[in-house]
Amino acid sequence: MAPTPQRTQGKTGPRMAITVAELVAEPQLGLTLLAGSAGRDNRITWAHTSDLPRLWEWVTGGELMMTNGLSIPPDAQGQVALAEALVDSGASALAIGEKMHAPPLTAEFLAACERLPLPLVNIPYPLPFIAIARSVAESSLLEESRRLRQTARVYDLLRTAGASEDHWQSLVQRLATELDANLFVVDRRCLHPWHPDGQTLPEFLAEEWAPLSGQVSLAGKNFQWHRIRGRHVLTMDIPTHANALLVVLPNSEPHPDAVVLLHAATVLGLQLSRIVLSLEGRHRLAGEFLLQAMDGRLGMAETESRLAAFQVSPQDFLLASMSAGGGDRQADDGDRLANVHIELWRHGVASASLKRNNRLHVVVPADVPDHVLAHCAGADAAIGISAPAAVANIQRALQESLWALGSARANKLALARYAEGPSWLGLTGFEEGTALVRRLLGPIFDYEQSQEGDLLVTLRTYLDSQRSWQKTATALFAHRQTIIYRIRKIGELTGLDMGETSTVAQLWFALQIHEAMHQ
Repeated sequence: MAPTPQRTQGKTGPRMAITVAELVAEPQLGLTLLAGSAGRDNRITWAHTSDLPRLWEWVTGGELMMTNGLSIPPDAQGQVALAEALVDSGASALAIGEKMHAPPLTAEFLAACERLPLPLVNIPYPLPFIAIARSVAESSLLEESRRLRQTARVYDLLRTAGASEDHWQSLVQRLATELDANLFVVDRRCLHPWHPDGQTLPEFLAEEWAPLSGQVSLAGKNFQWHRIRGRHVLTMDIPTHANALLVVLPNSEPHPDAVVLLHAATVLGLQLSRIVLSLEGRHRLAGEFLLQAMDGRLGMAETESRLAAFQVSPQDFLLASMSAGGGDRQADDGDRLANVHIELWRHGVASASLKRNNRLHVVVPADVPDHVLAHCAGADAAIGISAPAAVANIQRALQESLWALGSARANKLALARYAEGPSWLGLTGFEEGTALVRRLLGPIFDYEQSQEGDLLVTLRTYLDSQRSWQKTATALFAHRQTIIYRIRKIGELTGLDMGETSTVAQLWFALQIHEAMHQ
């Protein structure tokens, strides 16, 4: 059955929209019912005209769809598919203009309209479609008044909900009661609840959609009725929150009004924005705290107290360093990870995070599964995870996570744990890497601290430019002779022969480690 009302009474009060039978009975219109008589009590919320080929895509639930025939396929199979799609999307009836552009209506099509049922109405020539639309609109005046009152109640629920994330499920339940439907807010990519206190989808929906999440069926349209295992289900976007999907399961006939549902989605979006604003304040405090802790500017007792305030155990946590897929030097890496703290919160994971040098450093409880971290970071991210740590060695944990991140990127892994999995550059840990960097690049660091210079940048650009003097000069907007002088200076400081391949290899290794470990 279509998701249009068969009864005239629901929890929200009497429905005054005209039925198919009442519309056909209006003598001045001269309409006739060709098929689908079992659906004659379907109520019409609106009359909509379209001659586009995928007529059902313009249905929001309860419409009389009117066409001059261009939307009707010429073959029996196409006509039957059109009837089924209209019923699945929630149309109340289909009306076709007589003596216009419709192909012959097949016996299979008429039989399908009877079976579904889909009322099929003939519009006599030359009755203008606007006359039908006016009759539907005039009969819907009382329904519009009811809709306005219900919309006002929906927004009043937002006013009384409060800004705390603790009030989320209460708001959802109160909206569900108002709409006489079960409401679920999920992430279209994975079907997880959007809020940690949210309800999971019913099993029959999760089974139906799990293979399709993130694909066109759930992402292609922002308001769509589905027919799943004999029940009508509505999916619709929640404004301003990418991938947030509202799933509506009506409890009874008549189904919730489409316009009111759009306002309900807006209310949920506004409440989510309130929650995110609160989370952003907490996120800024976490970043300031971690910056001080990682720089050693906080005592142990204060660090323990402040970390515990973020609900992370000071004696048993992991530090995860993340970068997005474009590379550590890509400017937008940090932006692509900007919502990781929200994703973690949504999955019930306590955290404190800091964005620094296009990397995101996140402290989480030690028992967080790897797959949850990978899911929250996104498909393109690389993640390095420290060994379990306590506040006393938080700086070491940072070094370990950065080393693991370098290993993950070098080995093209989504996630790597420190001292587990494949080695990186043939070294077992960050201590060996730090010693190598100090031995090879230390003289350059010391020189640049005492004098202004661009030796390290020049060395990196020189190696990236396949040791071409001219390419390096062009990239750095410098004279070729200046580049030659700087490379020779590097050789003097390090005592290495810059013409030797082995020297170049050692310096390249050292630069890789230095950049990976640079906070």
